Amino acid sequence: MIIKPRIRGFICTTAHPLGCAANVDAQIGYVTGQVGIADGPKRVLVLGASGGYGLASRIVAAFGCGASTLGVSFERPPRDSRTATAGWYNNHAFQARATAQGLYAKTLDGDAFSDELKQQVIDAIAADLGQIDLLVYSLASPVRQHPRTGELHRSVIKPLGETFHVKTLNVDKGIVHEVDLEPADKAETEATVAVMGGEDWEYWINALAEAGSLANGFRTVSYTYIGSELTWPIYWHATLGKAKEDLDRAAAAISARLGDVDGTAQVTVLKAVVTQASSAIPVVPLYNTLLFAVMKDQGSHEGCIEHVYRLFVSGLYGASSEIDDVGRLRLDGWELASVVQDEVLRRWSVVCTENLEELGDLEGFRADFLRLFGFGMEGVDYTADLDPMSSEL
Repeated sequence: MIIKPRIRGFICTTAHPLGCAANVDAQIGYVTGQVGIADGPKRVLVLGASGGYGLASRIVAAFGCGASTLGVSFERPPRDSRTATAGWYNNHAFQARATAQGLYAKTLDGDAFSDELKQQVIDAIAADLGQIDLLVYSLASPVRQHPRTGELHRSVIKPLGETFHVKTLNVDKGIVHEVDLEPADKAETEATVAVMGGEDWEYWINALAEAGSLANGFRTVSYTYIGSELTWPIYWHATLGKAKEDLDRAAAAISARLGDVDGTAQVTVLKAVVTQASSAIPVVPLYNTLLFAVMKDQGSHEGCIEHVYRLFVSGLYGASSEIDDVGRLRLDGWELASVVQDEVLRRWSVVCTENLEELGDLEGFRADFLRLFGFGMEGVDYTADLDPMSSEL
């Protein structure tokens, strides 16, 4: 079949196997073109390893640090005439490239919130790695079935307290318009914390610690985003913000738990990038479109792989970590620099459909979104008749 993007709102229901492989290759190429990270981790577990910052972390760990990597994701394989999810192809391509370089790489597919998958990971570590030096928690899921109660929690992305009236962007049509976002109730807020807060991160560390899977000096990071005052009403002073506060609580609790192995846990705040999850959040596509244009104009824009490489080489395993007053590791300083935010605010105040292309980078935003699914990659023949079931990547 000839595989083309089929987009419904913020979802692309197809993925291109060769395009996904080309995207993985491009990220590997970036990392191998940089200076290696001599003091980096050697045995790494990445939860949420199939795309975005999780995939970038796995690539930097493997090809920048020479690490053995164990990845966890929840992806759909190809079947009949349907393509796999992009993450499935990403995992397959990564494993093929890592194995070719003599690097251990194994991926377990399933519900990372479940006790069963936690045990599978513990068993794989015991059999293949002994212990791990780093756990990256980069899960992005709208739902979580609680492993203890069986209750299914669904997160919502809503403000708190009062209706939020704001500009937003219809990415498909390129139309700037305004929306009213109704506030969440108590139950919705609690469900969002149950899905996106720190409890599952704690469950992972507790299970791994009890199994003796954590090496001395072990580190763990959980990725988050805070943003600027433009996005705070939906990211911080909102249901998401309550979940992020719970991540801070969990980081402190985990750090205390890791005393026996001289370990640390930190929430790590990263910059805005295009992900399938963030594309669904009102306000964010318009903010990102303006932000990317400003940062590209100023020469400070980074994609996932560039940003995560800088995190490893400077923040995690370098001497230039920036820690805020809550103890979070901050890598969003370039985004939040006043020279960037002042210009984004100026553009935000006047942006409309008619001047969007002048003030923002809608073309770049759309291209980044398509690349998530393997489309728009240079050197890929998108007219080729492919078997989506093929493992030739």
